[in-house]
Formats: sequence, C-alpha cells, structure tokens
Amino acid sequence: MNANLYALFASCFPLDKSACCIETQDGQYYTWDDIERASAKIANLFHSLNLPSGARIAVQVEKSPEALILYLATLRAGLVYLPLNTAYRSAEIEYFIGDAEPAVFVCSPKNVGWVAQIAFKAGTQHLFTLDQIGSAGYGRNSGSLLARAMHYPDQFQTVDKQADDLAVIPYTSGTTGRSKGAMLSHGNIGSNATVLQQYWHWQAGDVLLHALPLFHIHGLLVAANGALLNGSKMIFLPKFEAAEVCRQLPRSSIFMGVPTYYVRLLADRSLHSDTCRNMHLFISSSAPLLAATFAEFSARTGHTILERYGMSETAMLTSNPYQSERRAGTVGLPLPGVSLRLMRHDEAGRSTVCGANEIGDIQVKGPNVFQGYWRMPEQTAEEFTADGYFKTGDVGKFDHDGYLEIVGRSKDLIISGGYNAYPKEIETVLDDIDGVLESAVIGVAHADFGEAVIAVIVRL
Repeated sequence: MNANLYALFASCFPLDKSACCIETQDGQYYTWDDIERASAKIANLFHSLNLPSGARIAVQVEKSPEALILYLATLRAGLVYLPLNTAYRSAEIEYFIGDAEPAVFVCSPKNVGWVAQIAFKAGTQHLFTLDQIGSAGYGRNSGSLLARAMHYPDQFQTVDKQADDLAVIPYTSGTTGRSKGAMLSHGNIGSNATVLQQYWHWQAGDVLLHALPLFHIHGLLVAANGALLNGSKMIFLPKFEAAEVCRQLPRSSIFMGVPTYYVRLLADRSLHSDTCRNMHLFISSSAPLLAATFAEFSARTGHTILERYGMSETAMLTSNPYQSERRAGTVGLPLPGVSLRLMRHDEAGRSTVCGANEIGDIQVKGPNVFQGYWRMPEQTAEEFTADGYFKTGDVGKFDHDGYLEIVGRSKDLIISGGYNAYPKEIETVLDDIDGVLESAVIGVAHADFGEAVIAVIVRL
C-alpha cells in the first residue's frame, strides 16, 4: 500500500470531481479535478528536473490555492516540502537554504532578486516564482512555476512512499542557537490527520473557513489537511480580517484560529449567534486562550471554542472533546494513540511520573511524533528519553479528570499571536544596533496576542 500522504488525500476526494474544492475571496473556484490536474502538472515538472530522492522543495510564497497545490504536487512527486514564513528576509533565508540545501526554491516575484542571489550562491539548482491572491494580474497561471508546469501532462502516478519516509520539514525555534528542522514523515502527518478527522467529528458537507497562513502547521497540516482528508470545500482568505471572517461564517461550518483571531472577532459587532448559525466547530490553538475570551465567545455566539495542543515536532497531542465538556484554560485530553506523561525531577536527577494536579515536564510518544531534527543527531538524542518519549519543553498538570493545563515552558520561548519568538535571536539583532550595550527579551501578557515581546536595553 502506498503510504504517500497525497494518496491518502486522493482516496478521500469526492466522486464528483467537478465539485468546488477551494473558493477564493474574490470569487475564483477550483474544483477537485483542478487540484488533481494542476498538482500533476507541477509534479511532472519536478520529475523532469531529475531531482534526487528526498530533495527538498523550499517555499516562501503568499497564501493562494496554487500554494496549496504546490504542497500537494511536492508530496505526489515524492519530494520533501519545506514551508517558510513569508516574513523571513535575507539573513533567515540564507540560514534555511544553507541548512536544508533545497534543490528547488519557490518565492514571490517581489523577492526573486535577493532570493536568487542567496539561493544560487548556496547551490540551489532551480528557482521559480508564484504569485499571490490579490496581486496585480493574479490568475491561475501566475508566476514562472505555473508557466513552466502548464506545458506538462495533467496526469501523474503518485510516487510510492513508506510511512517513515520524510514528507515535510517545518522549522521551529529551539532553546539554543538557530531554528531546527523537524522531520515529519508521511506516516506522522497522515496518522494525526486521520485521528483529528474522527475526534473532531468532521462531517459530510463541511465547509472550512480557512484564514490561517499556509507556512504554519496549524494552517497547513491541521486545517488544510483536515479538509482534504474529509473531501471538504475550503473558503480561502488570503489573511485574517475579522469583518471578512464574519461575512463568510454563515457559509461555513468549521473555523480554526489562534486566540488573537477570537479576540478580534469579539471586537466586531457583526459576530453573533445568527452569524454562526451553520457553524459546528470553532478551534483555537498555537497559544493559550484566555478564560475571559472563552466565556465571552460562548455567551455571544452560543458556541464553545475547542482548544487543543500541538507543536511542529508532534502535530497535535491533545484536544478538548467534541461532544463532552470543553474546559476553559485546558487543552483537553491526550488524543487516541498518543501517550502523554508529566515528569518531575528531584535534585538527585531521579524522575517520577506526576499525579493529578502535580506540575511536571510534558513528554509524549506516538505515531505523530517526528523522526528528529534535520542533520542534528546529537540534539535529537538529547530531546528524547531512553524509553522513546519526546521532551516537549512545556510544563503542565493534569486535573482529576485527565484534562491537561499548560502552565509554562521550560524552554525560553515566547508565543505571540500564535507565532514562536525565540528571545536569543531577537537579542542578537538588538545587540548589533549602534548605541546598544546589551539587551534582554521577555514575554509579557497581552490581551490580543496572548504574549507580547518586550526588550530591556542597556545603552552604551
């Protein structure tokens, strides 16, 4: 059996391939047949490049249906997808290209000049562009990638892959040094997507309102993968705007966002129970949701937000239940197939499993847990226990019913608006500014972003 993640998705596509898969904010429609044929063309283009097995395809483009198709084409071709934050600039891109050594880099046309200098200097063989929603002249064949791919056949035999073959490398901030690439296999991602589809009760006819970025695992590996696995239509928004989300909610049934999204939705007067009349699931993750936001959203809309917990290295670990109680301030119960434990350590170095309401380090094991950090075997070994549990770096406690509460992080990491900010990286930039002797970056509570980044600076 082919364990390629695309093969799993394709087995769940609707029989009616003329049905809409993606609808954009400006009224463009992409059918399931469009998705299959376009991804086949790009996969054929990649195949023509004679790329080695396991070659990385680095992607830094704005959100669009074509960007999602590029992800699917990479999987179909048996290559490894490397999503990069669109906010990254030359210093970050130079590091990622040097570390991952991608054979192909796909970027926005506006960045091609400086990206090309970095990519070709580092040995990247091929550079393509892909346009964004709303840009001048945007269309289904926009950018050099699609211009080249359109000449290739629209049929492609999905490459056979084993479950442990590498599929995606999202980069994640670590406790020291630069970002690390988390190696996720086809089996890691597929098993997690399958569990979430069942646990969150995806239904026939569900419509996902997609407002998250595609370079983040929340938007790509949770939201988009969930819709693909369920054969569900997606309403694609290029970015989150509260007014536009409220306008689209009556046509949707599932929405996923970070806590900041919910804070801003509550600030919009058009959000109310009638706006959400067809919704059956609101999901929040990537940062803690304030209990006040949880309560206010329920009172305003009649819907209880479902919080869950995950990370780049593991995809989703826990979730509040779909049918029974969703508890504010918790991230729910371990997902089926996931073993999660809390460990406390004494001064002698002995470790014991925590009981209810005892705070400890969160450790996890399961089919969703990544294979390790890209080209960092020693760092990988340090992050796993002798019995195979991954040390998440988060600290939490279970209540008497087994609901998990995240109480902090042992790793010095700030999560602002759903994005990870590593203090040392920011301090390095600040310390290079003329007139700065030294700096210290900390996270503080913020009503909108969950945490805000604050820097304490000593002047020369």
